[in-house]
Amino acid sequence: MIGYLEGKVISRREKHIILNVGGVGYKVMLNTETLHKFSEGSDAKIWTHLQQREDTIELYGFITPDELELFETLISVSGVGPKTALSVLGVAPADTLKRAISSGEIGYLTKVSGIGRKTAEKIMLELREKFGKATVEGVELKEEQDVIEALESLGYSARDVREALRKIPDEIKGTSKRVKEALKILGGNG
Repeated sequence: MIGYLEGKVISRREKHIILNVGGVGYKVMLNTETLHKFSEGSDAKIWTHLQQREDTIELYGFITPDELELFETLISVSGVGPKTALSVLGVAPADTLKRAISSGEIGYLTKVSGIGRKTAEKIMLELREKFGKATVEGVELKEEQDVIEALESLGYSARDVREALRKIPDEIKGTSKRVKEALKILGGNG
């Protein structure tokens, strides 16, 4: 019904923003990563999913159509609601999550509050076929996970680490090289 909104952020709260679109304020639920990209007064372009149940109507927002698509795929799994799916999208970029699910890398999902091993395995089982074969080797996903853990152990927040990893060129391979490059970015030298 409402597929896309563009307007000015007039309020930012812990889990949502109020987006002024043509004089109407839309309450849009966002994951933590997306929420940090907006401040009051900033312009926003958001892809949306309208979730209607008996007692509530909620609007969920995403920066890219890929995030929206992954969200809708996740909520198609029995037992995965919109709030859990939104939390999953805060763990890693959509393409990384798709690769993790298709290659069976369960660690990405079990980081989310409310997703235990059984639920993570159920998600993997139901969605593995939808995402097809992993587009990268499981070794590369393991390396990426190692980079994340190394940087977090140095005291960097998960949000800052993910943001730095997005800026690293794809041609830089290997755990130690990616850690060094991420440190440059995190230190403001990248």
